[in-house]
Amino acid sequence: MKALLLILFVSVTLSLTGQSIDERLETQLIEKNKIESELLVIDSKIETLRLNKCIQDLKALGLPSQDYIEHSAMILSYSEQHEQAAWVSHMIIPEIAHGTQSRTNDFRVDPKVTTGTAVEEDYFLKYLDSDGEYEYDGYGYDRGHLAPSADFSWSYEAISQSYFYSNMSPQHEDLNQGIWAELEAMLRDYVILNNTPLYIVTLPLLHDKLPEQERSVNGVSIPTRFVKVALDLTNNQGIAFLMDNRKADDLIPSYAITIDKAEELSGFDFFPNYKNEAVENKIKKESWFLALAQGDVEAIYAPSLPRGHFNTTNARGHADTGKKVTVCGRIVGTHVTKNGNLWLNLDKKFPNTIFSIFIPKRDLFNFEKDIDQIVMNEDYCFTGKVDIGKRDRVSMTIKHERHMKSYIRKASE
Repeated sequence: MKALLLILFVSVTLSLTGQSIDERLETQLIEKNKIESELLVIDSKIETLRLNKCIQDLKALGLPSQDYIEHSAMILSYSEQHEQAAWVSHMIIPEIAHGTQSRTNDFRVDPKVTTGTAVEEDYFLKYLDSDGEYEYDGYGYDRGHLAPSADFSWSYEAISQSYFYSNMSPQHEDLNQGIWAELEAMLRDYVILNNTPLYIVTLPLLHDKLPEQERSVNGVSIPTRFVKVALDLTNNQGIAFLMDNRKADDLIPSYAITIDKAEELSGFDFFPNYKNEAVENKIKKESWFLALAQGDVEAIYAPSLPRGHFNTTNARGHADTGKKVTVCGRIVGTHVTKNGNLWLNLDKKFPNTIFSIFIPKRDLFNFEKDIDQIVMNEDYCFTGKVDIGKRDRVSMTIKHERHMKSYIRKASE
């Protein structure tokens, strides 16, 4: 490439001799356009090669089943019974860091599914008003991407194909637009931060007793749970996530499971040519969640808490009710203000704080001396009223040591 540009520069320079400034400017602009056109052709060839390599690498690692449809950057197996993919396999590659393509929103039937796919009327109806605007009649679920379009921001062709209805599944809007989107973004951030590709398999857990989308013209099934699996071959580590098809109350790490567990739930061997049980049967969460590596901890598993007790991620739901509740978590950070007040951060350190305990200076005499040092890195439950203050900070004010008690996490937490 450098040699080509040098030759073009020399030839253009020689041809400029004897020309007026206007003529030389015009000549330079013409040559620039030629070079830009040639670069566009080269970029197109590079994109095609990257697309081909993604498919090649996916096949080399192995696919969950042999009945599949191949697209430019994703491979999927379509379930005619449920009118959605049984699984979708794709890669997130480091080139997304410089991707410039955005949503195409060209939802359409997948031409490679010979039996036909779901259609727009399986998710909503729309009517054209007299003023030329569409009125939408939704069925209660989003058209949720299995392979997210943003994972293909480096290729217009790939991002457009992600809008095939074969890549859609009915997702509750609070899931699709909430923690599921956060999970997708987290995996892209992982790829960019580590400069390494991820092999991804995403699927709804399909079975015969699933309800159908009401008014759906093709009888699209509504999954109750979704699984997303990620494998990093460069660093030999993998992780999977299991989420219910509803609003999620906990943080992403709480939904992490092993690849082996995901295979048990789905009945698929996600990467049949990858033989490393040490990776598939355990999770190194610190490798996937930087905050955990820096001292944060996961919220206590909510179902394990006694009745009337809540973890730090659920505390917000009880804010400003005027009722006393008990919130449990680990003290991972403390701070004494210039006025002598004490803050205790539970589970997440500043600036990622999700819940804090506030003890006014005037009430510190009600606590053991050096209480901030005593409770550091220990699990406690605090009882009081939950408030939302400045900067959307969720906290609880306590004034006596009797409002707190130690908590012992179960071994499985």
